[in-house]
Amino acid sequence: MSALTFESVVAADRQRLLQRLGFAAIVLAICAVALHITGFFDLQRFVEGAPAIRQLGSEMVPPNFSRWEHWLTPLRDTLAMSIAGTALTVVLSLPLALLAAPNTTPHPLLGRLMRALLAAFRSVPEIILGIIFVAAVGFGALPGVLALALHSSGMVGKFYAEAIEHVDPKPLEAALAAGASRFQVIVHAVMPQVLPQLADITIYRWEYHFRASAVLGIVGAGGIGFELMAALRLVKYDEVSAILLSVLACVLVVDSIGAALRKRLK
Repeated sequence: MSALTFESVVAADRQRLLQRLGFAAIVLAICAVALHITGFFDLQRFVEGAPAIRQLGSEMVPPNFSRWEHWLTPLRDTLAMSIAGTALTVVLSLPLALLAAPNTTPHPLLGRLMRALLAAFRSVPEIILGIIFVAAVGFGALPGVLALALHSSGMVGKFYAEAIEHVDPKPLEAALAAGASRFQVIVHAVMPQVLPQLADITIYRWEYHFRASAVLGIVGAGGIGFELMAALRLVKYDEVSAILLSVLACVLVVDSIGAALRKRLK
C-alpha cells in the first residue's frame, strides 16, 4: 500500500513537472514569435546599423555641460510635475479604489464600473494624454501634471483596490457588528490595515513620475524633456548626452529619497 502511495505521489509530481515544462515551452514559443515579428532575429539590420550607432556615440562623447545653468529650471519643473502629479493621483485613485474594491463598494455593479473606468485611464499612455492636454490648456507643466495624474490613477487605483480587497475581514465585520457606518468602517477598519502598502505604492509611482515627466516635456508639457527635444532637433548630441546624464543623476537622487521614505514607513 505504501509503495503504491509512493508511486502515485511520484507520478503526480512528474505530471505537475511536465505541465509546468509544457507551459514554459508555450510561453517561450510565444516570446520567440513576438521577437521574430518585431525583427529581432534580423542580424543584417544590426550589422547595417552598427556604423550609425558608432557615429552617434562619437558625437555624444564627451558630454557638453556648457548650458547646465539653463537646465536647472526645467529640472525643477520636472521634479514639481512628478510631485504634483503624484499628489493628484492619490486624490483621484483612493476614492475610485474604495468604490472598485469588492469589500468596500456600495454595490457590485458600481465596483465593476469603477474597475472598467480605471482600466480606461491606464489604457491611454501618458504621452498621448500629454499631447491632448497641451492642445487643451497650452504648453507648460500643467498638461504634464494632468497627463500623469489621469494615466496613473488607472494604475495606482488598481493597486489600491487590490490592497483593500485583501484586508483582513474580521475588523470590518466587528465594526459593522458594533453599528459603525460605511465611512467609519473604511476609516477605522480598512485604512489602518492598508495605509503602509498604499504609501509604498505611492512612493514607487512618484519615482516613476519623475522619469515620465522628463519624457512628457518632449511633447511640450514642460520640464527637462523640452530641452532634450530642442537639443535633438539641433543635432547637438553632446548636449543630449549631458542632459541624459543630468536626468540620470536626478533619477538616482529621487530613487534614494523614495527608498529612504519606504524604509521609514515600514
